[in-house]
Amino acid sequence: MASPDIAAQKFEIITRRLQEVLGADTIKAILAEGRSPTCYWGKIFIENSTYRTTYEPILPEDNLILIFPMPAHIGYFVPLTKIADFLSAGVEVKVLLADVHAFLDNLKAPIELVEHRTKYYEYILRAVFHSLDIPTAKLHFVTGSSYQLTKEYNMDKFKICSIVTEHDAKKAGAEVVKQVDSPLLSGLIYPCMQALDEQYLGVDFQFGGVDQRKIFTFAEKYLPALGYKKRAHLMNTMVPGLQGAKMSSSDPNSKIDFLDAPEVVKKKIKLAFCEEGNVTENGLLSFVEAVVIPISQLRIAKAKGDPLLAEGSKEGPAHSNGNAFVGSDAPEGTVFTVERDPKFGTALHYSSFEQVKADFAAKNIHPKDLKNAVTNAVASLLDPIRKELLENPDFVAVEKAAYPPPAAANDKKKVKKGQGQPASAPPADDGPPKPSMIDLRVGKIIDVKKHPDADSLYVEQIDLGEATGPRTVVSGLVKYVPIEEMQGRQLVVVANLKPANMRGVKSQAMVLCATHKDGKDAGIEIVSPPPNSKPGDRAFFEGEEYENATPVSQLNPKKKVFETIQPGLITLESKECAWINPETKSVHRIMTKEGAVVAPNFVGGTLS
Repeated sequence: MASPDIAAQKFEIITRRLQEVLGADTIKAILAEGRSPTCYWGKIFIENSTYRTTYEPILPEDNLILIFPMPAHIGYFVPLTKIADFLSAGVEVKVLLADVHAFLDNLKAPIELVEHRTKYYEYILRAVFHSLDIPTAKLHFVTGSSYQLTKEYNMDKFKICSIVTEHDAKKAGAEVVKQVDSPLLSGLIYPCMQALDEQYLGVDFQFGGVDQRKIFTFAEKYLPALGYKKRAHLMNTMVPGLQGAKMSSSDPNSKIDFLDAPEVVKKKIKLAFCEEGNVTENGLLSFVEAVVIPISQLRIAKAKGDPLLAEGSKEGPAHSNGNAFVGSDAPEGTVFTVERDPKFGTALHYSSFEQVKADFAAKNIHPKDLKNAVTNAVASLLDPIRKELLENPDFVAVEKAAYPPPAAANDKKKVKKGQGQPASAPPADDGPPKPSMIDLRVGKIIDVKKHPDADSLYVEQIDLGEATGPRTVVSGLVKYVPIEEMQGRQLVVVANLKPANMRGVKSQAMVLCATHKDGKDAGIEIVSPPPNSKPGDRAFFEGEEYENATPVSQLNPKKKVFETIQPGLITLESKECAWINPETKSVHRIMTKEGAVVAPNFVGGTLS
């Protein structure tokens, strides 16, 4: 039997800052017996670690899924900070690298990357815990395919499928399995397997985001029906990204990668949505609440010799226990400091997140000061992680194997024997896709009418300053832009797409639009060129590499140039349109000789 005080202390650490706990009595009983609980956290590393974005160039006939490799980002600090609590309280933690689940979630991923990405995430997670000086002796990594393909597991999978209704399976996966009009059977099996994982991993509770709640309650209902015990379930809150919406790999401006250089971190946080006094969709405040202050409290408790935290990490390099989130002159009990320019007052010290939130709501903290404080906090978190990983040649090799750069779209023609190599220069569109290959031009709508055979489409005549006259362009904007706002409007078009038949009308370009950060239902608007622009003016991507490059005459559909570039096309906090380079994280605004192309209203939107 454990001391009641120790058991209570461990329970408080295990459950603090969670949004919801189901089955708290189960955990309390285990702790009272003096046993260490066992939990599992599932990581669908294939699906969640890629750009997974829908390319919708406004036209309802064209809707496809694109997959682009993308490593882990600091959004993982949210669950990992909580897992650090578990490990500190002596919980046995099993991280399920759910390769089979990923394939079931309506995703096709190269199987040869699975092993490499498993190792990649193991390196990342261990480096995070080393940086926090958290014991990792009770941290274990399990690949789903190591037991989910066994005879016993599959027999139980058949059994649970025999008692689960289609309604219950769809309801359970509604928040986490990609929903489509005609769902695949694999998506219905997904929650059944997640329930069985609790039994086959031998855990006492499962941990996840609150978006997992329906699967958790599904497991509580159906595991006992198979004769297995009901487990407890612990849920974290969901944290928005830097642009206020959910942190997403498909929006490179909404998250920071673990290996981002300090200058890239600073630039991304500078671009973050942080409206003065707004505390409802503020990704920076949420990060302070979910990551910075919990880690600060962890460090303070460790420095004070808390017996549950005193052991420290026995693996990996040692890191300083210093608390970089707190100013050197901060009073006792401070967990977060916001430094200010002396001309605006002294530093602000806070002992709780509630105080930070209240001061920001009251406009006592300026957004610039909060951004600077978060920039410094993130830099201090990432420095030891980046150092440990990049100085490890094994990790560097694994990262390259797990996330290889996109293959160059380079269709080499066979050369007949004896002819030698062609002497001519390579075509302009040879090599990997670049934004400078896209021909963006200012246009003006001189006539617009509804498509005769499609209620959702406009047919526009757009002047691009060409001697051949205006181009016919079809756009799916009827639901979003009134026809009277279309007539005479200046806009930007993608002028070198291959012409496409849209319900019997050939469209010769695509109108560049911004989609609201919350999706099409929240709105789509046409982006605007700067004042004094004229039809035919070229729009280009900022940067010496792109400004002086010549676009290709027509984009080759097989090379998917626009589809490759599109996930990085966004609207900044300034509403300026830009492209974020996924490799360097550099920001390149879309410009004309008169200035920047802008979205009239949307911040953090996507362009297509």
